[in-house]
Amino acid sequence: MQYIEKEIEVNYPAGAKKDGYQPVLCCYLQNRAEEVPGSDRRPAVIVCPGGAYRFKSDREGEPVAFRFLAAGMNAFVLQYSVAPSEYPCALLELAAAVAMVRENSEAWHTDPKQIYLCGFSAGGHLCASLGTLWKDGMFAVGTGYEPYQWKPDGMILCYPVISMDRFGHEECRTLLLGERQQELKGQLSLQKRVSPDTVPAFLWCTQEDEEVPMENSLLFAAALRANKVPFELHIYEKGVHGLALCDELTANRPERLAPDNAGWVDLAVRWIRRKQAAAQR
Repeated sequence: MQYIEKEIEVNYPAGAKKDGYQPVLCCYLQNRAEEVPGSDRRPAVIVCPGGAYRFKSDREGEPVAFRFLAAGMNAFVLQYSVAPSEYPCALLELAAAVAMVRENSEAWHTDPKQIYLCGFSAGGHLCASLGTLWKDGMFAVGTGYEPYQWKPDGMILCYPVISMDRFGHEECRTLLLGERQQELKGQLSLQKRVSPDTVPAFLWCTQEDEEVPMENSLLFAAALRANKVPFELHIYEKGVHGLALCDELTANRPERLAPDNAGWVDLAVRWIRRKQAAAQR
């Protein structure tokens, strides 16, 4: 396996609030092996940790990437810009990261048509933003890549923030939008932005989550269904916010140990495999 860190270069729009942080894509790349079927073109998963657009949770980064590695995929963790940086900085960085993986697909033994996002909480909002808004003209200017190179092929949304209004997360809205909350909260309430062009989604959340209520996932799923976008939704009965892998590895507090929910990773892997098989038909 190779580990590479690639700096993400973005043309931030004039007037964008951006600090001096250098976003980085952490790449975990498996070698090609003649005895391993499909090792020359593995699916890719770009993980976006949560943290309310204030920080990036280590529990939702590398440990998650290693689970997808164990399933035979190439994995990436995007260390994106957070506060005091504001929208659209992180979104442009994620778009550039997708395009970078696609551009390097041959060297990195990655299938350019099987690039998935996996986001947690605020990272889920980031992933859902790109999966929903990828046709926006700002990406061509901001990333410098060829049209739609930044389009993901699907997204895994883990207890995601979707709304910037009702049922949303106040800290996420405040840190992401700053003084432009009234101007942008409707545009970035993603259940309102779903269209037939939105990419397929796998969602999971818990009924007990009080920080990011399950209504975020329900509203998004309903919009996906209305627009005939394929999706899979799992709502677990028990569990607080921020469960990550739901096991001992990421349970930094006793209440974040939720073994009944830990199967979400296997379900997400199976979802990716189904998408991969369908694309090869």
